[in-house]
Amino acid sequence: MEFRLDAKSGVPFYRQIIEQVKVGVARGILGPGDQLPTVRQLAVDLSINPNTVIRAYREMEIEGVLETHQGSGTFLSDKKPAIDRLESERVLDQILTELVARASTYGFTLNEVLDRLTQRKEVSS
Repeated sequence: MEFRLDAKSGVPFYRQIIEQVKVGVARGILGPGDQLPTVRQLAVDLSINPNTVIRAYREMEIEGVLETHQGSGTFLSDKKPAIDRLESERVLDQILTELVARASTYGFTLNEVLDRLTQRKEVSS
């Protein structure tokens, strides 16, 4: 799994890391026993302070999402993480904001985006 941070989102980096792990588990990209990058490696990959990664990992460990084995690494636990309603709504708002912004850069109107989404829903139903 590749982590990405959005400095413009207003969401602290440690929260973005937590959110991405939880979404990865919810989507089946990550599963119980999967190893996450080391604190140092993830900090280097994301060009952030290692303390930010430590904070994210520590919060997930407190929630029971992660287990740290000294000398072995950090692994996902068997416990499925709960994504609370407020966090889910915030993620959806962020996705929709990005979708509308990107579509508008290509000249699409909101109504065109909504029409296409409706068409896709009808096809998948």
